[in-house]
Amino acid sequence: MVRLTLRRRLSYNTASNKRRIVRTPGGRLVYQYVKKRGKRAACGNCKRELAGVVRCRPYELKRMPKYKKKVARAYGGSLCHTCVRERVVRAFLIEEQKIVVKVLKAQKAAAAAAGGSKK
Repeated sequence: MVRLTLRRRLSYNTASNKRRIVRTPGGRLVYQYVKKRGKRAACGNCKRELAGVVRCRPYELKRMPKYKKKVARAYGGSLCHTCVRERVVRAFLIEEQKIVVKVLKAQKAAAAAAGGSKK
């Protein structure tokens, strides 16, 4: 085991104080502090990890360009492709159902008008 001096004051092995031993170009061994890994962005609906979105800590998102935080699609960066497809199909079917109801109502009204005029 190599004896090394800490670069910071905190000596406990906490989550925010992880260190790696690195050999410098001069041949010395020094501690290098490792940053925490960020979580992958997850789908808001099914919680699946999103593809095409950079994994990073929340604070780094501020300095990151928009194209690294989202994908070029409706709901890109917040929903996965499967959930987006489900939403689109559901919306389409609901609209189709509304049209069917409107047509049936019109047919019923036409039938009632035709039946009333015969009497």
